[in-house]
Amino acid sequence: MRLMLALALCLALAGIEGCGEVQSPLPGKGQWRIVNYWAIWCVPCREEIPELNALNRDTPLVVLSVNYDNSKGEALLRQVRELGIEFPVLEQDPAPSLGLERPRVLPTTLLVDPTGVVTDTLVGPQTQETLIAVWKTRLNAGDETL
Repeated sequence: MRLMLALALCLALAGIEGCGEVQSPLPGKGQWRIVNYWAIWCVPCREEIPELNALNRDTPLVVLSVNYDNSKGEALLRQVRELGIEFPVLEQDPAPSLGLERPRVLPTTLLVDPTGVVTDTLVGPQTQETLIAVWKTRLNAGDETL
């Protein structure tokens, strides 16, 4: 059921919702976001998916992801199911709107603050603990509360 909800949210995040409004390439404005780049063939990406699922489920961070191979439609849905991804997969790469180049190494994970500024780019597989530690460091630096 969670997977079906995530897939429905994935479609909504792709710009289908909003009654004609222009949607931000990176949803969740006003919240801390994690944007993870992955590919079906990337072994470290596969290994970190459960960590990202837990992060999405257990923290206030909004976890979003981008398929590195630009898969779309049914091919993308098959990959999401195969990997057990429980968080939204964006159909549009938000890197250009964030002023970034497309990552060249996988997995790459971005921490984006509530205003849309990328505070950290993490290369290589992450765990729930490493991502929470980076986030808390940024929160403490900004004197924001958890």
